[in-house]
Amino acid sequence: MTTPAGAGSGLDDLDALALLHDPVRRSLYEAVAASGGDVGRGEAAEAAGVSRTLAGHHLDRLVEAGLLESGFRPQERKGPGSGRPAKVYRRSRGERSVSLPPRDYPALASVLADVVEELGAEEQAEAAARRAGERLARAYAGEPVERVLGARGYEPYEEGGALRLRNCPFHVLAEEQPLLVCSMNLALCQGLLGGLGDDPGRARLDPRPGECCVALSKTNGD
Repeated sequence: MTTPAGAGSGLDDLDALALLHDPVRRSLYEAVAASGGDVGRGEAAEAAGVSRTLAGHHLDRLVEAGLLESGFRPQERKGPGSGRPAKVYRRSRGERSVSLPPRDYPALASVLADVVEELGAEEQAEAAARRAGERLARAYAGEPVERVLGARGYEPYEEGGALRLRNCPFHVLAEEQPLLVCSMNLALCQGLLGGLGDDPGRARLDPRPGECCVALSKTNGD
């Protein structure tokens, strides 16, 4: 299990993720994560169906665990009577990963990415990623692409007629080898679309800070 999280908390990965077993904390975390930005206590409380006070307690606990980050929303009005700045929460930028016993697949993936670059085998890597997407489609036959992408950790959401992906499942590798990893990610998504009987041309590179580099248009060419 891999979940975005912050660095520097006193809890190890397993203890931090165990906090999400509590249904209220999990609902609050999901509400903040799904927003893609800053969420106030009141907004999170309403989404989770709990009181603002209870939400604040659990949100601060998630911050302490490194699963969320907190800050303050700038005040629209300054000076006397403006009140205190509103506290807001956002998903942390780091990652938490739990594997029992411990595994280190990212290290091997990083080595393989280096080999691809040294051999100049980018085209072969993209072709392999496209085939992987087609195999993935067979495992999800009949499912809408949004559901498949959600199950694979991309966190899809609609915006302006396009399907954007809030999370990059290959974030660590993409930071090391952005050109290779993003091109393979695009090929994988195109293979997935084609395998689901959809138009592979819907998938395109459209990077945005903090999100996946791939986006899906409503129709090819949009």
